Amino acid sequence: MKTGFLFDLDGVLIDSETEYTRIWSEIDKAFPTGITDFARKIKGETLPKILNTYFPAELHSKVTAMLDSEEQRMRYNYMPGARELIDELKRNSLPFALVTSSNSYKMQHLEEELPGFQKEFNAVITADKVSKSKPDPEGYLLGAKSLGLPASRCVVFEDSLQGVKAGRKSGAFTVGLSTTLPTEIIAPWCDMIVSDLSEIDLQALIERISVHAANGVQNEN
Repeated sequence: MKTGFLFDLDGVLIDSETEYTRIWSEIDKAFPTGITDFARKIKGETLPKILNTYFPAELHSKVTAMLDSEEQRMRYNYMPGARELIDELKRNSLPFALVTSSNSYKMQHLEEELPGFQKEFNAVITADKVSKSKPDPEGYLLGAKSLGLPASRCVVFEDSLQGVKAGRKSGAFTVGLSTTLPTEIIAPWCDMIVSDLSEIDLQALIERISVHAANGVQNEN
């Protein structure tokens, strides 16, 4: 059985986390939540969850408008090793999907910046396609299903705490990237830690996932 690859977007494939930290810090200044380190606490969560958890209903449209305005000015560049890994997966005919907390509005702007980016994936799971935000594993379970594979035969690449928790809960082999948070914060939820995708040895990783999947089957028996 083939191995599937499930990628988060921001901080994994696209270098945007620094900008999002700034944007959400500015939003928190404009509409104070009272939450310490708010911009980092919400990483990996969908916009509806953020709005419903931290802001009163009467502020939702204002927060959304401020976020949309800032996102339209963002420029998207690949994280180190991201473009190379995608190309390697394509050369080896290995299936891969995008699983992101971003909504369709943000993805439309991304497509304007990186034309054809989304079409490279076998499937794209956005916030609009799930009912539960990370750390719930719904997105990654749906991503694995879209590739025709059990989650145990997939690897999840994540940088946020909510994301690695979702990856682990899905049953996938979870690779944490220390691009956004310190290693010690995400490590308990990861099977492997790397600084960025340039450190990935594809064949060695596939071998580890095969062992992971076999162990999962043994544990179920």
